[in-house]
Amino acid sequence: MTFKNIFISIIFATAMIVAAFMINNARPKIEISQPGPEYVRAVGKCAECHLHETSAIVHQYSMSKHASQNVTCFECHRPQKRQETFNHKGFTLARNLTALNCSQCHSTEYDQFLRSRHGAPAWAAVTGSKGFTAEQIEYAEKYHPGSIMRPVNKLAIAEGKGVMEKGCLACHSVGMPNTDGSIGTCTACHARHSTSVALARQPETCGQCHMGPDHSQLEIYNESKHGVLFALQRKHLNLNASPKKLTTRDMPVPTCATCHMSGLEGMNVTHDVTERLSWWLFSAVSKKRPNYNLGQEAMKNICLKCHAKPQVEEFYREAEVVVHSTNEKVQKSVELIADLRNEGLLTPEPFDEPIEFIAFDLWHYYGRTAKHGAFMGGADFVQWHGNYELLLKMVEMEEIAKKLRGLSISEMK
Repeated sequence: MTFKNIFISIIFATAMIVAAFMINNARPKIEISQPGPEYVRAVGKCAECHLHETSAIVHQYSMSKHASQNVTCFECHRPQKRQETFNHKGFTLARNLTALNCSQCHSTEYDQFLRSRHGAPAWAAVTGSKGFTAEQIEYAEKYHPGSIMRPVNKLAIAEGKGVMEKGCLACHSVGMPNTDGSIGTCTACHARHSTSVALARQPETCGQCHMGPDHSQLEIYNESKHGVLFALQRKHLNLNASPKKLTTRDMPVPTCATCHMSGLEGMNVTHDVTERLSWWLFSAVSKKRPNYNLGQEAMKNICLKCHAKPQVEEFYREAEVVVHSTNEKVQKSVELIADLRNEGLLTPEPFDEPIEFIAFDLWHYYGRTAKHGAFMGGADFVQWHGNYELLLKMVEMEEIAKKLRGLSISEMK
């Protein structure tokens, strides 16, 4: 090799080293992650305008099942019978979208929803029968007697209007009566523009309302083996699978929707979340639901997709023991309050004396928690957040009752 060739090789090698150094030490480029194959870029007048004004909803829609099936914006936003309308840049649209709009295509799901406690009973639990038509009341009362024909929630009134609207009704509006004659809104679980089955399957979606001391289902689920496994294996689950074709390969670990709604391996698909329940666990003293046998059998059939029959039967037996024992403790507190009222030591009005708040907490927080914990695999909620508090609150109530009766005797003297 000549000197010239050696010199050229050295220069070339040096240039390559410098180039490599510059590349490795250059400022990193901003990489834009492109949407997956399910992304359907929205086009048309709606998208053109909203990409400038509310761009996120266009992208949400573009990733939705609606977009992949070519369901347009107007098909959802066009007014239905009895809906108030407005003119939006040449388009006549419904001013407020309700479950009526969704029922154009999802009538079966809407009918099932109407039969559930997510329907009219949810709203009535706060507001009573006000705002419902006679037909709506008759329909809901047929499936849930006493759930609509009830007074306005007195605790909600005591807490104040602002609290009721931004607190209670923020969750209970899932069953709000709409001016178009429909009940509720599907977007509480599915979101407005994502229209996502995967979102509705997330435990956190149910946990928007089913959490906290009075119905701590999300916390109980997270503590349970189901919740721990879901947290570990979430990325391996097919949360977008069709509910009607769902298999244990898609969802080997259950979420709320798997057990309460989905058609796992041929099971019936339902939007009536009460269909597979057997007890009124939310009641102070729980009783069996009218469909106790059918509901329990339906839920057990879901359990059998993962668990052996003896294990399922033992689980239910133990859970029902907790229900019965909790009922006895709550009943004792109910009778104590009734006795004090009969003795003239308490006013007829609720929530105006300390012992009444303790009695309310006893069943509404700790009694419910113990029962839900038993049926959802939350041991800590059965005991420390449940039965321990039941015992403690009962002791507190009995101590207050002694003082009230002692004062009454001294006054008589």
